[in-house]
Amino acid sequence: MAAGCYGPAKRESPFRLMSPERKPKVVAMIVGSAIIMQQIDSTVITTALPQMAISLHTDPVRLSVAVTAYLLSLAVFVPVSGWAADRFGGRTVFRAAIALFTLGSILCGLCGNVIELTAARVLQGFGGAMMVPVGRLVLLRSLENTRLIATMAYLQVPAQLGPVLGPPIGGFITTYSSWRWIFLVNVPLGILGMVLVTLFFDNPKEATPRPFDWIGFVLIGAALFCIMYGVEAVGRGHNEVTQPIVLLVVGVMLGALALRHLWRARHPVLDLSVFRIQTFRVGIYGGSAFRAGAGTLVFLLPLLLQVVFGLSAAASGSITFATAVGSMSMKVTARPILNRFGFRNVILVNSVLSAATIAMCAFFTAATPLLLIFALLLVAGFFQSLQFTATQTLGYADVQQPQMSTATSIASMSQQLSRGFGISVVALLLHLSLVWRGASTLGHSDFIVAFAGAATFALCCLGISWSLPHDAATEVSGHRPKMAD
Repeated sequence: MAAGCYGPAKRESPFRLMSPERKPKVVAMIVGSAIIMQQIDSTVITTALPQMAISLHTDPVRLSVAVTAYLLSLAVFVPVSGWAADRFGGRTVFRAAIALFTLGSILCGLCGNVIELTAARVLQGFGGAMMVPVGRLVLLRSLENTRLIATMAYLQVPAQLGPVLGPPIGGFITTYSSWRWIFLVNVPLGILGMVLVTLFFDNPKEATPRPFDWIGFVLIGAALFCIMYGVEAVGRGHNEVTQPIVLLVVGVMLGALALRHLWRARHPVLDLSVFRIQTFRVGIYGGSAFRAGAGTLVFLLPLLLQVVFGLSAAASGSITFATAVGSMSMKVTARPILNRFGFRNVILVNSVLSAATIAMCAFFTAATPLLLIFALLLVAGFFQSLQFTATQTLGYADVQQPQMSTATSIASMSQQLSRGFGISVVALLLHLSLVWRGASTLGHSDFIVAFAGAATFALCCLGISWSLPHDAATEVSGHRPKMAD
């Protein structure tokens, strides 16, 4: 922690009594639990929409606003998370975020109409927007550089599990109980989380708090709202193109104004000077490009397996779960791999390998043995999770503590935007291929086009990362390149 930037942390919790080796593990477990809860909640509602529509006396299409409201709320409020943690302390904000998320879950479970559900989802999104980046910030401030790779690999597991587990959990609860339990199960988890945060988190804060940048917050929030809503509208695949185009154009214009303000403001809500750090810049840009491609598998694979191959939702979920299993195996191998080859070599080579695992999905057919598909997705999960871990760790490697709050906020924003953007683009590619063929239902050839687009996104990480020096972030990886390199 940089001297003079943060006030002394008053330690009265068990956190102080832990060994330096155990502290990050406990914090990582709590933050990982928050990540998986937030990730599951963002996707669990999708399979329950038909039953929810019947219960709330509306149609599923109109009810999809609840999904959109949550994602938009996440995007709008994430930029505030770093400032709030610096101003009020990581423990205070993280605990309040869990409380808001839990309260939003209760209100979702008790709602009686679409308006009430949408408002409750916005509250949930506000809590989720503060919860994940602030939790990650507290964790990063408790780590030594040598433990950064292992910890980021650990956090990658819940990030991979959440999107995969959400739909089957939602389907199971909706089938065998009421859809309201999709939200109410968060309540005991939220209460437990608040207790654990109180016990095990410290609460460092800025000694001299900076004023809140209202202009920057409004500009960034409005820009992200328009861009995210425009991207989501493209992903729906409707023939109406005017609305998403207008939203995207307005979003880009507001984003340009926001960037101009952030570079000139004395106390910006996001300190863009962090982009002068090459490793952070490459980690954000390269990681976003890769996530835009690899993040589409949770959307494309279930569609391919169910719509084209005719598998049940349960069978499809069991197969696609292989990617999450593969990511778990990466947890213990990421550090040795990065130590042996270094960030630059791993990211460059793994960009090609990971893009190949995305492209191979285009060659799955109804005749391909399901066990073979599972095995191949297992391998894909390993390489893709390694790439996520490498780019995220690289992004934080050279960031100093005073800029860490901005770095975590920007990283969370980029993850939200890149994932949504990638899914919207491949959804558009599916639609365009369908129109080109003049068909009424999706076929295997449409998915070949979509997977090719996703693989191209992932390959962009190669070009972005090429400029990295061979000794990039060696303090973190422990890799010492030969002089001949």
